[in-house]
Amino acid sequence: MLTLADLTRSVLLTANPAKKAALTQDLAIIWNNDPELSVGIAHAPRRPRRPNLPELKPPAEMPKRGRGNSPKNRAALLHALAHIELNAIDLACDLISRFANPLFPREFYDDWVRIANEEATHFVLLTERLAQLGTVYGDLPAHDGLWEAAESTRDDLLLRLAIVPLVLEARGLDVAPAIMNSLKKVADKKTLLILDRIYTDEIDHVSIGWKWFTYLCQRRELDPKTHWYHLVKEYFPGKLKKPFNHEARTLAGFRDKVYERLCAT
Repeated sequence: MLTLADLTRSVLLTANPAKKAALTQDLAIIWNNDPELSVGIAHAPRRPRRPNLPELKPPAEMPKRGRGNSPKNRAALLHALAHIELNAIDLACDLISRFANPLFPREFYDDWVRIANEEATHFVLLTERLAQLGTVYGDLPAHDGLWEAAESTRDDLLLRLAIVPLVLEARGLDVAPAIMNSLKKVADKKTLLILDRIYTDEIDHVSIGWKWFTYLCQRRELDPKTHWYHLVKEYFPGKLKKPFNHEARTLAGFRDKVYERLCAT
């Protein structure tokens, strides 16, 4: 009998991006409509399967996106964002499949299934807009930095939560306002509506990361803010970068600006 861990593993083992997104949306429907579906046991693959394109390069070797808001530059931006969202689908499904634990409350899985489903929706919206700009996902190179974070946190759920939603996704909240302001200047309302939806959803995703990071810390009798600071300082390569979006971070649970202690000087 299929379990949630089986369904998320199937997503991870699907290489075609459109099929990956569709399977993710299907599993959300199955999970939300079957309260008897069990979580199952953890058995995630080491890496998700990926299509032959885009070509993956180390972050330092990625070509710089052009400045300005030409259709070509906007397509490059949307391609990069679509790649992030495809990785985000895998990250959410990997978290469920890798750390499946029937002892966790069902609400834990409700939250991460919802996140996976929303990341799939983001990917679909971005690739549809890309097509309108004459570009297909895979046409441009991309980097593998997000999955490198998954590799380095594969043995500890608390560390995964500390790094992926609470550092990498939180960084997305910092850079989103400048990107959206640039689109307002060229009146690209279609793209702006998509990014505004993603921005709103990502605040919630970071909040969910903080919620379950706090839950696990309390179970281990750890102070969440102190422990998050020490985990990031020890395991995150480099430092956090200003400017910070204090408003969005506060909405997501970072109320004491603890992240500022980790920023580059």
